Amino acid sequence: MPTDVDPIAGNWYCHLDKGQRFLVVAVDETGELVEVQNFDGDIDEFDLEAWYQMDIELCEAPENWSGPLDIDNVDDLGTQITDTSSSDWKAPLNEFESKIDHSEED
Repeated sequence: MPTDVDPIAGNWYCHLDKGQRFLVVAVDETGELVEVQNFDGDIDEFDLEAWYQMDIELCEAPENWSGPLDIDNVDDLGTQITDTSSSDWKAPLNEFESKIDHSEED
């Protein structure tokens, strides 16, 4: 079923026949092109005529936004999990401190 939903950059849409979500990245009205990014990160492009022939509707952004970003492990705050110990965080500071000559301070 053709759609009457206009493509707007930054909006998420759903393929009703495929059950997939995608983000409109850019709309070039001069060239009559719509550039989209699928949830898995693939980029695709449609002309406006093809856009209005697709069976799509406006939908909300997915809860898990990490699909196109290839993030494997995500913590509760949505950032990538690392195995950094507290001593690793102090490493650069320790390097600078070892180069300071404290004998000149007296």
